[in-house]
Amino acid sequence: MTGEIRLLRYVAFAVVATLANLATQRVILQLGQTGLYFAVALGTGAIVGLALKYLLDKRWIFYDTDTGLTTQSRKFALYTAMGLVTTAIFWGTETAFWLVWRTDMMRELGAILGLSVGYIVKYNLDRRFVFTTRQRVVS
Repeated sequence: MTGEIRLLRYVAFAVVATLANLATQRVILQLGQTGLYFAVALGTGAIVGLALKYLLDKRWIFYDTDTGLTTQSRKFALYTAMGLVTTAIFWGTETAFWLVWRTDMMRELGAILGLSVGYIVKYNLDRRFVFTTRQRVVS
């Protein structure tokens, strides 16, 4: 696979995961607008986006064919750990936009910007630390 195709897929998967994340947040924020609902919306959206992105990246970006509960648990744990760094970027940007403008549109713009930067960082972390064996063969 060429680098351009991998980039297009990665961007498409990031968009899909972002939309799933934001849709999940919107559903939860329909229940209430307090700080607690906001925190629950952030966390739940992140979990939905993370799980979806892992499945897509594993199969279509890194061509990881490893199986087994132990192997997959380890990889998902590493994938999640790499995601903690990028989630901090995402949540920080989204929260800053919310605190400054207090509108859903600006909160979501902050989320999109934070996720965009976060996904660039995450790809490089995942390539280096999570999907190491297959990535060396494919690249």
